[in-house]
Amino acid sequence: MKQRRLGRSDIEISAIGLGCWQFSEGSGLAGGFWEALPTQTVEEIVDASLRGGINWFDTAEAYGNGRSERALSNALTRLGKKPGDVVVATKWFPFPRFASSIGKTIGDRLTHLSPFGIDLHQVHQPFSLATVAAQANAMADLVQAGKTRTVGVSNFSAKRMRAFHDVLARRGVPLVSNQMQYSLLDRRIESNGVLAAAKELGITIIAYSPLAQGLLSGKFHEDPTLIKNRVGPRKFLPNFRTKGLERSRPLIEELRKIAAAHGVTPSQVALNWLIHFHGDSVVVIPGATKRRHAEENVGAGEFTLSPDELRRIDELSRQFL
Repeated sequence: MKQRRLGRSDIEISAIGLGCWQFSEGSGLAGGFWEALPTQTVEEIVDASLRGGINWFDTAEAYGNGRSERALSNALTRLGKKPGDVVVATKWFPFPRFASSIGKTIGDRLTHLSPFGIDLHQVHQPFSLATVAAQANAMADLVQAGKTRTVGVSNFSAKRMRAFHDVLARRGVPLVSNQMQYSLLDRRIESNGVLAAAKELGITIIAYSPLAQGLLSGKFHEDPTLIKNRVGPRKFLPNFRTKGLERSRPLIEELRKIAAAHGVTPSQVALNWLIHFHGDSVVVIPGATKRRHAEENVGAGEFTLSPDELRRIDELSRQFL
């Protein structure tokens, strides 16, 4: 799989990474979105990702209060990976905390991920008891102390991202990424200035929920009763309801048509569009709860959509800008 530069850093990452939210062991508010996965299943998912060319993994403190971090490091270790073999990203959760928490909790992050280091350390969301400047300086302190390699943010508006970037720049540390919810069913970063600002500043957009939590697979359109069996609150989200499914159905039908032409799946077409429509500006971190999901993820980078196919998908998903 072709690799791309992470922001203005020297780190090279595959256009497709693995999101590890689902490794939370069903624990906590964030982890409650997913069923607890057996250790063997986690290892199979990580193995399939590695074999497919994925070289980086995104986890977070909030994913089961470190459980996802430990599950990831354990799987990588059992698979024979050593520090430096892969790129690891994690996140500090800011609310209800002050910036001093960043330095105080970095030891926990490193312990949970041991023996792997933190290549990308991110502020998980914008709500905090600390100012942007205080958070940015605390993150820069860790880079300059050699405890982390680079700094990113998540769910930051264009204005807040610029402010964070400017504080880091004064410390000689680049802001390399902004992790945002972005999919064909949620293209708001294209209309609210986030994507434009990221391109201007050389910041990589990391798209989470790039398959809209499974909606872009089309399986819920084929059989809406599947939604009732989902664990967690996803079933109550507007896009999963009857009206939401009908709104996205024309796009799903086009994805199916294009997928059939390439011998792939609608999910793979949706991911392929995200990592190519804006050049190298966007990378994706789909999750996986089964080995075959991971294998499907990596296959999303193995074909080329024509300009006409890219345009048709763009037109049918513009209502979600």
